[in-house]
Amino acid sequence: MNNKNFKFPDTAAYNFVISALEERGVTPEDISKLAFKMQQQFIPDITMDEARKATTDVLHKREVLNNAMVGLELDRLATQGLLKEPLESIIMNDSGVFGVDEGIALNIANIYGTIGVTNYGYIDRDKSGIVKQLDEAKDGTSNTFIDDIVGAIASAVSAKIAHQNN
Repeated sequence: MNNKNFKFPDTAAYNFVISALEERGVTPEDISKLAFKMQQQFIPDITMDEARKATTDVLHKREVLNNAMVGLELDRLATQGLLKEPLESIIMNDSGVFGVDEGIALNIANIYGTIGVTNYGYIDRDKSGIVKQLDEAKDGTSNTFIDDIVGAIASAVSAKIAHQNN
């Protein structure tokens, strides 16, 4: 049922995502660094401050928050063994034919159009920085969604910067 009196909890959603990322060792600064690295070759005079501002802007978009909340929560539930089989095993093993994690990530990256999507494809393949650390972690937690979410947010930030500089 659509409650016409419901006001979207923007601040709570933002705090949820930031907290969930930080609990897993990811900060907005990590995302800014990825975006900076991706854009530095195209915009040589880019500054980290520009990357930080764009990261803050992207992390306040509802579409980003909605997709991130869903993926981060699925990782948490899988880690705690709270999903039913076979979904639990599929997520805990980051099955290559699952693709839902990439689908959620593409929803985030696509907010800034084709540039965001191609950036995400690159970072998903390249796996550098915090994305690589998350992808390779073997600590018993599900990183199925978080690595793609972080990469997609960095890709969206990178695309936002590209749009502002062209």
